[in-house]
Amino acid sequence: MRAYVIGNVAIDETISVSAFPQAGASLLGREQSRDLGGKGANQSVVCGRCGLATTLIAAVGDGFRSRMIQEQLAQEPIKSDLIRLSGVPTDFSIVFTTPDGENAIVTTTEAAESLTLDAVLPTLCEAQPGDIVVLQGNLSETVTRGILKKAREKALVTAFNPSPLRSYFHDLWPDVDLAFLNKGEARSLTGADGEAAARKLLARGVRQVVLTAGGEGATLADRTGFVTVPASPATVLDTTGAGDTFMAVAIASSALRGCDLDERSLRHASAASALTVGRCGTRSAFPSEKELADILAD
Repeated sequence: MRAYVIGNVAIDETISVSAFPQAGASLLGREQSRDLGGKGANQSVVCGRCGLATTLIAAVGDGFRSRMIQEQLAQEPIKSDLIRLSGVPTDFSIVFTTPDGENAIVTTTEAAESLTLDAVLPTLCEAQPGDIVVLQGNLSETVTRGILKKAREKALVTAFNPSPLRSYFHDLWPDVDLAFLNKGEARSLTGADGEAAARKLLARGVRQVVLTAGGEGATLADRTGFVTVPASPATVLDTTGAGDTFMAVAIASSALRGCDLDERSLRHASAASALTVGRCGTRSAFPSEKELADILAD
């Protein structure tokens, strides 16, 4: 089984601030890290470190950030299919992080949104029935819909994290098997909270829904009912990439055991996320292969 993570890759520039910027205000900050990031890259790196065969399909543009991305991905246990775009800047993120570990992120998506379906399909056509396609919200509507359609044709499992939110997400759900959402995303997309939000997504065709709530834990919903798993204890320094860690580990845990998402998947994901939030940065904060092997053995 292989995971095909199709999304964005970026360089994260993390700045430590005392509080998030307000309109018209000037703040002093300190550069905390410069690291590989982007939701697509994050999820692929963590899947790969879990031991799940993983391919990342993403677009990069011009400039020094493209070289940094290539160098850092080469160090990870994944296959990278980077689509090079001339005349387009490589995506990057500015991450503001506060002393309590909360963050606010501004991400450019010009490279990700320039990725075409024709560029993705040659690699995706290598997928076999039962392989997993992992998507986020950074791609264009045409590409996202096209990937989901091809995944259905090839009997692939589709996992979707609707972040950042886009207006066209409302009717994608019949083609989504696994949906991962935080509280804000669930409310925006369904107009409901908690179990009511999950029920609405299940009614629209999603097979399994995972609702994450940070320190309040996470809930798995499907047609058999609801399972809630508490958050693992953590000292929070930086929450960047925590949601991507959770999603990737949950997917890898179930895939490596040959089953659907279950309570154990969420426990593994929670333990891994607790490690991520206790460290600064993005890629550098993710659990190592050894740490993930120990978590998945539990």
